[in-house]
Amino acid sequence: MSELNSVQRFYKDKTIFITGGSGFMGKVLIEKLLYSCSEVKEIIVLMRPKRGKSVNQRRDDFAKLPCFRRTVEEKPEMMNKITIVNGEISLPHLGLSEEDLKYVIERSEIIFHLAASLKLEATLRPNVLMNLTGTQNVIDIAKMTKNLLLMVHTSTAFCNVDHAVVDEKVYDFPHRPKDIIRMAEWMSEAAMAKVQPEILSFHPNTYTYTKRLAEILVRDEFNESKLPLCIVRPSIVTPSFWEPVIGWVDSLNGPPGITVAAGKGVLRTILVNPDAHFEAIPVDMACNGLLMFAKKLGTDTEKPKEIPVCNITAHESSKVTYGYIFEQGEKLKFDIPFSQVMWYPNTRITQSKLYYAISVFLFQWIPAYFIDFLMFIFRQPRFMVKVQKKISQGMDALEFFTMNDWHFKSKNYIGLVGIQDREEWEMFLVDGRNVGNNDKYMLDSSMGIRRYCARDSIKTLRSAKITMYTLWVIDSMCKIFFFYWVIKTILTYSGLLDHATVFIHRVNDHFTTKFTTT
Repeated sequence: MSELNSVQRFYKDKTIFITGGSGFMGKVLIEKLLYSCSEVKEIIVLMRPKRGKSVNQRRDDFAKLPCFRRTVEEKPEMMNKITIVNGEISLPHLGLSEEDLKYVIERSEIIFHLAASLKLEATLRPNVLMNLTGTQNVIDIAKMTKNLLLMVHTSTAFCNVDHAVVDEKVYDFPHRPKDIIRMAEWMSEAAMAKVQPEILSFHPNTYTYTKRLAEILVRDEFNESKLPLCIVRPSIVTPSFWEPVIGWVDSLNGPPGITVAAGKGVLRTILVNPDAHFEAIPVDMACNGLLMFAKKLGTDTEKPKEIPVCNITAHESSKVTYGYIFEQGEKLKFDIPFSQVMWYPNTRITQSKLYYAISVFLFQWIPAYFIDFLMFIFRQPRFMVKVQKKISQGMDALEFFTMNDWHFKSKNYIGLVGIQDREEWEMFLVDGRNVGNNDKYMLDSSMGIRRYCARDSIKTLRSAKITMYTLWVIDSMCKIFFFYWVIKTILTYSGLLDHATVFIHRVNDHFTTKFTTT
């Protein structure tokens, strides 16, 4: 067996407790530990039954996922190192049974807290319970853990929306997290929703608000109890750059959802500042950042005086704008089209709210009601208005982020490259130089979204391309006839058509007479 590198040695014989293991980042983090840190002792994952499946059935489903394929094929015995405990993040002691609670606190040495509600449109109480109360519950478990080496709290780079430049530190806020937690304990969801606008202040939604308070909660605990805590802040997490599968993604949150809606032809206009930076990080690089940052802190001999924070964001050399992203997407729609497209994809971006509102009404709402009307006539299930409502709700929630720009300082994240040897640099890639403007990454991401989110088989690609070109011809012909009809209507009702006809006849008669005379 080859000699272990320093990262592998750090995780050797360690028992790791993970919340949010069934999420997009959680799955990639678990797979990375199993595949690259195979000497890890055990990975305990907090999970709850969902959609009629028990926690053990959900665990077994891991082996069926594309992101676990290489581990299942090359190191199948590693899957036995996953232990599932049945619990709920918002409940005291995470809703664990006495037996499971004892198991977790006696064995865990490193905690990765990834569980969170990502719903931007959610009302205040549900997100407080998930993102704030849940974080407090994990901290309580960390306090009880007998051999705790480190707890990593996963936040978001966008929780400090009032700062144009975001440093790697926790920013103060007037509200005290524990006051909001207590409020959620006795107030109903409807009551909290009524006071929500006043509570949120300048925060655009309950997600950024609760994630910001969660950071303060973690920082205060670090200062008071000296518990070994740290905070990592990934930006927008996008499909994998390299591993476990190139382009892998299984979540429609953010860019993948927009890509599918635009590619299917149902999202026609997006309100966005084309010059704002698209702050994104591939999921594998984000998870490598978590593992490397934890390793760095876990092996540092000098303990930090302030809570360590790491902004896991794009390297300066790979930062691109929204304008660039949509320009590349426009080029790729013929190369990687979706199947079952409603109409020719021709999504436009604009900064004008008036243009956006008119465009959405004309090219999204009217077609949606028309299609549902046809479905009603033919006695088929109606769906398009429902789809447009979801799209509208999602785009309204994203507007704040697509119209504003931030600069994230990522000294601690970039510094992780400096502590890696060549093998670690390749195995735990965090060096994000030139990733964002890498055309191949854009191509791989689009293919991954098509394959894993839209569930379009590679076998359908050729027929989808034929359909795309056909729709382009039909769309072009419709536009020609539409503008012809508009111009003709204007000329007819204004009387200009009659005048133009008379003028043409006179000119024709003049030249005919002149030619005849000659």
